[in-house]
Amino acid sequence: MAAFSLATGLRAANVTGLEWSQIDEERKLAWVHPDQAKARKASAVPLNGEALALVLKQKGTHATHVFSYRGAPVTQVSTKAWYRALKRAGIEKFRWHDLRHTWASWHIQGGTPLFALQELGGWESAEMVRRYAHLAADHLAPYADRLSALIVPKVSFHGTFTAQPENQVA
Repeated sequence: MAAFSLATGLRAANVTGLEWSQIDEERKLAWVHPDQAKARKASAVPLNGEALALVLKQKGTHATHVFSYRGAPVTQVSTKAWYRALKRAGIEKFRWHDLRHTWASWHIQGGTPLFALQELGGWESAEMVRRYAHLAADHLAPYADRLSALIVPKVSFHGTFTAQPENQVA
């Protein structure tokens, strides 16, 4: 379930409540119904290869729910097993919801545009998505490089180099 959350960015309640009727294998989509969505709007969640493989691996384990344990649907994620797994991995102060933040961070670092991430994550405002924007600065590199043409190395009387703007006198 944690791997599925990392692959889709779905909230814990959407993962635990995910039913087979909400999976469209052919179109590689999962559907979140309005009553299950934080924004109260239905949404289609694209399933990447990893997410689809995780779903297909669960086939036949439960009649209605995608994720189950010992024949019953999983209803809670913050369990003893979750905390034991975190401890074994040496991870402290980590909530299930942090998987969603990790997913968003990976998208930004991978170059997903903010407008697309907003839609993928089901955020109502662009402000929520901008929390992750600082993680991708590649698009700023050409602007930072503009100063390179203006700065030339200048030798000081101690024999060290200092940067001086071309049009200024030292």
